[in-house]
Amino acid sequence: MSTLRITCLVIAVTAFASLVSPPASQAQRGRGKGPEVVSPEVSADGQITFRILAPKAESVQLTGGDIPEVGQGKEMTKDDDGVWEVTLGPVGPGAYRYRFNVDDVPTVDPQNPSTSESNSTVWSLVCVPGSDFMDTKNVPHGALSIVTYYSSSLDRPRRMHIYTPPGYESGEGKYPVFYLLHGASDSDASWTTVGRAQFILDNLIAAKKAKPMIVVMPNGHTSRFRWGNRLSSDDFIEDFVNDIKPYVEKNYRVYTNSKNRAIAGLSMGGAQTLNIAIPHLGDYSYIGVFSSGIFGITGRGPGGDSGPSWEERHKEILDNDELKKDLELFWFAIGEDDFLLETSQATVEMLKKHGFEIVSKETSRGHVWLNWRDYLHEFAQKLFK
Repeated sequence: MSTLRITCLVIAVTAFASLVSPPASQAQRGRGKGPEVVSPEVSADGQITFRILAPKAESVQLTGGDIPEVGQGKEMTKDDDGVWEVTLGPVGPGAYRYRFNVDDVPTVDPQNPSTSESNSTVWSLVCVPGSDFMDTKNVPHGALSIVTYYSSSLDRPRRMHIYTPPGYESGEGKYPVFYLLHGASDSDASWTTVGRAQFILDNLIAAKKAKPMIVVMPNGHTSRFRWGNRLSSDDFIEDFVNDIKPYVEKNYRVYTNSKNRAIAGLSMGGAQTLNIAIPHLGDYSYIGVFSSGIFGITGRGPGGDSGPSWEERHKEILDNDELKKDLELFWFAIGEDDFLLETSQATVEMLKKHGFEIVSKETSRGHVWLNWRDYLHEFAQKLFK
C-alpha cells in the first residue's frame, strides 16, 4: 500500500473517530452544544445551587418568595462559559418555588422538570429533604387525581385535585372528606406541589396519627387573578356549594354527615372557608383557617366598603346555638409576622363574642408555605376523632 493511501486512511479514520468520540473538553461541554448545566443541585447539608446557561444575558437574578436570603431577588454570577450560578443555604427542609429573572424576563429553570402551577403562571420547584412529616417516605401512598368536572354555576369545565388514601381503590368502605382550599394567586395544584399535602397525609396515615380521608382541593379562582384587584369569592362559593361538593358526594365513597366533613383554607382560602362554613354551619364539624380571617373586618362590608358588615349579615347564624352543636373544632393559626395578623385576631374575637369555642395559635414567620404545611400537618391530626 502506498504511503499516500496509508496517510489518507489514517486521516479518514481520525476524522470518523472525532465524530463519534469528540475530545474530552468538548464532551464535557455537552457534545459541542455548550456546557452541561445541573440545576438545582441540593447538597447533603441543605445548600442549593441554581444555574442557568444564558451567555448573552446582561443580568440574571434568582427570585422566590419563600426561599431564605432571596427576598426581592438574588444576583447570580456568570462564568466564562456563560453559566450563571448562585448558591444559597443551608436551606431548611421543604418545597420551594423559584424562577430566574433573565434581563427582566421571568424564566423557569430549563434543567428542572419539577414545576408548581399558580393561577396565571408556573414556577420551578425544588425540594430539600430532611422533614419527617413531609418527605417522600417508604410508606403506603394514596392516589392523586386531577379531576375535570362541569360547573353548572359557571357554565364551563373546571378542575380540582383529589387525594384518596391508600387502599381506597381496592376497598368498598366510605371515608370522611376534607375540603382544602388554596390562597390568592395559587391554583388547585398548589397544595400538592409546593404544599406537599399528599405526602403529609401519607405519612400521618401510615403513622396512625390521622384517619384515612379523602382530600378535595378545588380551584378557588374563577378568573385570572391580579394583585391589587378586590377579591370576590361569590362565584367560587356558588361553584363549591352547587357543583364541587355534590360532585364529590356522587362520585366518591364519602360520608355525607357533618361529623365526617371538614373544611380549611389558607389566606384567600381561609376567608372562603368562613364564607362557606358559616352559612352552612351544620354541615361541617371541623373548620380550619390558616393565616386569614374575615377580609375587611376592621372596616365595613366584605372588603372594607360601606354597607352591612360580615358580622351583621351573618348574625342570625352566628347566634344559632343549635347549628353549633356538632362543631368539634374551630381552629385558627397565623404567623406573628403575617400581614393578616390583625384580621385573624379580630375574626377570632368576633366569633368568640358569638359563643364559638375557638382554638387559635400564633407561630413564627409570616405569610409563607413554611407555615401552611405545618398547619396542615397539625390540623389533619385533629380531624374525625
